[in-house]
Amino acid sequence: MNESKPAAVEQEKAAFKEPFSYRKLFISTFLISAFTVGGGFVLIPLMKAKFVDEYGWLEEKEALDLVSIAQSAPGVMAANSSIIMGYRMGGFLGSVTALLATILPPLITLTVISFFYDAVASNPYVRMFLKGMQCGVTAILIKVVVDLVVKQVKKKLVLPLIIMAGSFIAAAVFKINIMQIIAVDAIIGLFLMRDPQYD
Repeated sequence: MNESKPAAVEQEKAAFKEPFSYRKLFISTFLISAFTVGGGFVLIPLMKAKFVDEYGWLEEKEALDLVSIAQSAPGVMAANSSIIMGYRMGGFLGSVTALLATILPPLITLTVISFFYDAVASNPYVRMFLKGMQCGVTAILIKVVVDLVVKQVKKKLVLPLIIMAGSFIAAAVFKINIMQIIAVDAIIGLFLMRDPQYD
């Protein structure tokens, strides 16, 4: 297959709020990756805000489905999400563009830090800077959760709310392994969420 983008991707670009370009994809993903602190899950709300809400390159449900696939695949969450979302938005070249934009900021940052490790590790200002960023990341994650809960409440769907609450209790109270929780949630979705109302 010599085409860099699937034909379906090319056809859908006419409906985008913002014209698709690899330059925008690279810059947006690069900036998102540069300001992502706290792991791959922080990447999700930032990607949603940019590629779903602002650019319209992905539908919200589709973005969440892609993230679910990326999360269940082996490897780093941030890289997996970039690869699969980049492919959906811009084919193979989109995957490569998004992946490069994702890995370059931490690569550059860690390279610089490695040269000045002693000064950075013991610097109280750096520690305060990181603590402040962690607070911001927590707020972003809470906003995503609240948005999802509000959406399900508006749709009057009880099962998704039960799954969310059950998953939280299993992880926070009973300290069950996150992979086991995800596997159980996937099985519940497979058998109990086939109705179109859950789309």
